[in-house]
Amino acid sequence: MPDRRSSIVPAGSIGVLPLQEAVLFPNTVIPLAVVKKPGIALVEEALREGKPIGLVVLKDKEIENPGPDDLQRVGTIGVIQKMLKVPDGTLRCIVAGQQVFKIERFTQTDPYMIAAYTELPDVTVENEALVAMHRNLAGLFQKLLSYLPQAPREMEMEVQNITDPNVLTYFVASTMRMETAERQALLEERNTAKRLRKLTMLLTKELEVVELGHKIQSDIQREMEKNQREFYLRQQLRAIQEELGEVDPQQAEANELRKKIDEANMPEEVKKAADRELDRLSKVPQASPEYSVIRTYLDWLVTLPWGIETTDAIDIKQARVVLDEDHYDLEKIKDRIVEYLAVGKLKHKLTGPILCFVGPPGVGKTSLGQSIAKAMGRKFVRLSVGGVRDEAEIRGHRRTYIGAMPGTIVRALRDAGTRNPVMMIDEIDKVGADFRGDPQSALLEVLDPEQNKNFRDHYLDLPFDLSQVLFICTANSLDTISPPLRDRMEIIPLSGYTEMEKLQIAKRYLLKKQRDANGLKESQAQVNDTALRSIINDYTREAGVRNLEREIGTVFRKIARKIAENPRYKARVKPETLVEYLKKPRYFIEVKKRVASVGVATGLAWTPVGGDILFIETTSMPGTGKLILTGQLGDVMKESAQAAVSFLRSRSAELGISEEYFGKHDLHVHVPAGATPKDGPSAGIALATSIASLLTGIKVDHNLAMTGEITLTGQVLPIGGLKEKVLGARRAGITKVLFPKRNEMDLDDIPKEVRDQMQFVPVEELSEVLYHALGKRVIQPVYLGAEPVRRANNVVPIRRNGATKRATRRTIATRKR
Repeated sequence: MPDRRSSIVPAGSIGVLPLQEAVLFPNTVIPLAVVKKPGIALVEEALREGKPIGLVVLKDKEIENPGPDDLQRVGTIGVIQKMLKVPDGTLRCIVAGQQVFKIERFTQTDPYMIAAYTELPDVTVENEALVAMHRNLAGLFQKLLSYLPQAPREMEMEVQNITDPNVLTYFVASTMRMETAERQALLEERNTAKRLRKLTMLLTKELEVVELGHKIQSDIQREMEKNQREFYLRQQLRAIQEELGEVDPQQAEANELRKKIDEANMPEEVKKAADRELDRLSKVPQASPEYSVIRTYLDWLVTLPWGIETTDAIDIKQARVVLDEDHYDLEKIKDRIVEYLAVGKLKHKLTGPILCFVGPPGVGKTSLGQSIAKAMGRKFVRLSVGGVRDEAEIRGHRRTYIGAMPGTIVRALRDAGTRNPVMMIDEIDKVGADFRGDPQSALLEVLDPEQNKNFRDHYLDLPFDLSQVLFICTANSLDTISPPLRDRMEIIPLSGYTEMEKLQIAKRYLLKKQRDANGLKESQAQVNDTALRSIINDYTREAGVRNLEREIGTVFRKIARKIAENPRYKARVKPETLVEYLKKPRYFIEVKKRVASVGVATGLAWTPVGGDILFIETTSMPGTGKLILTGQLGDVMKESAQAAVSFLRSRSAELGISEEYFGKHDLHVHVPAGATPKDGPSAGIALATSIASLLTGIKVDHNLAMTGEITLTGQVLPIGGLKEKVLGARRAGITKVLFPKRNEMDLDDIPKEVRDQMQFVPVEELSEVLYHALGKRVIQPVYLGAEPVRRANNVVPIRRNGATKRATRRTIATRKR
């Protein structure tokens, strides 16, 4: 127990009770709740001794156990008029303020604070200005009370009866809405005139706010229109019906829908249609099938974001940072996206062509769309239209059909909750057509900025503005996209990744992602660069990185199992330990083995999943001169093979082949992977090289692959997809590529690291192809005006302009072809 003698307040001192927020003014009364032990002890002692206490506000109301430094130095002496002790031990008091005092020093802090003090009397100079300020303050306060209907009328009478300006200021300050700091400043101001002026300024500001609010309320009431009055009347009617027990569920449902329609911010035309359907709903019995049709239709109308949109926050530098964080390399694509956003920022509107990312799977087409939405601060929604064959999937079904619903565009907008999301239409090249219509034709309006301002879904049958939506499409191939739809889009090609790019993507993104997915820490599972290269080359062979990520996930899952069995286990994955996690390698560089025989050449092919190599095999057998083509070759590729044979037959003398050879032998050309369809003209020179290798008995260079279309005159024509084909050749271990000379400009698209590691030979004519493929010149170039000379089994190759000649012993008979 504390010493009772130490708790007695000495003369000239006063017990101090800290207040959290309240400020007590002289001649005013406030209620207090005393909950802390020092305060309870002080109040009980003051009542027992019949002494006043000092009430001082805290500097910071959040302080739990205040000390002398936490208190203001100016407070009010108060007398406890009434005290009530509640069952939880706390006190409820009524305290009347008397005189303002100032704390000089604290003489005691336990069990409660005691301080020596001096009183601060009011400094009042009687003059006419003081009287004017007194009357002005009283008038302002009475005016403020007139705007507050909840204020008791007795306060207005009391203000009129106060004649002392100090009493008036304390009374007004105690009843006004003010911050604690402002109340404390008024208490510390001992000059009556200055206190009146400060209080008048505060009261004037408060009065302006109240008058403005009153004016706004009056304007709202005056501007109430017919719909609002109907709403209130309907609410009253509903309340009356509930009171009488006559509530109509159908009417209640209609009222709820009406409220949602009013809050949906619909365009005028749409709102009229919604009101019309709502009136129909109120007249149709709930048991009628039409009721559920109308109700579902209205539910769709009120859930669509007619007037809701997000604000674009286009920061070009930040957009580039986001793209770099989410994707490695792809510099040209990133630059194009940043340019697109920059134009939209300058125009304050994103307009222009629809972007379409075209490339093999797993190269980051969908994630690019997500990064664009992230950089712009927009919602992202994805539509997969692969395999869609019904036009109604895009435009919706008409309401006359059972189970009708809006199309996928409208459903995506509802899910996004905003009318300007980034909407990615995925796999647009896999949209089909049948007797139910052509979905690509339906997309023509959706993807045309000039038409989609008034897009009409068949179900809604109302215009919806799609011009604020940023559409982005993805595809693996352009061949199946209709020309009108392709014309509406800007094609941005994405090629496959090189080994170095895959390595960087794995180190920067895939390793961390798969560690987190499998609950591993970096210290528990590490994969060095050599092991990653081995996974890339020996276990995956793809343009993208999806399979690479799967293989890394497989490694980490097996590590996670071992750590679960032995928490101290740590894995350092190296090439020699990969077999432990991924079994034996799945891919090998087999070009040298496959091209070890005569009549085999390596061609290059483009596929929707990236570039690849083709082994073209040719053999001959006794026959009647037929050409047999196998390997699921398309018509164009068959024609290329026929053209190659025709050209080589026309130059058979130079190849040292008798004219009777082709009439007495059948040629069989086969392209392995017979289950895979193949077509296109770009394998022309590879077909010709394979046949020439068989006819001459010379093996083709195993480090060489080629692509190019051949003509009957031996010319090599340009092809497409050179970058993808070269990357496919690089993955297969090819070091030298023959390509059409007119494709030289496409070399700039090939990554520099690939150009440095491979040799590229541009060719214009088949003689150059055979020279590089077979290691010697087996036919002469075809110059303008030169004609082959033929006689029986002997040939005289001729070079114009002074070239050398070879003559046989027999007489040379010439015949023009």
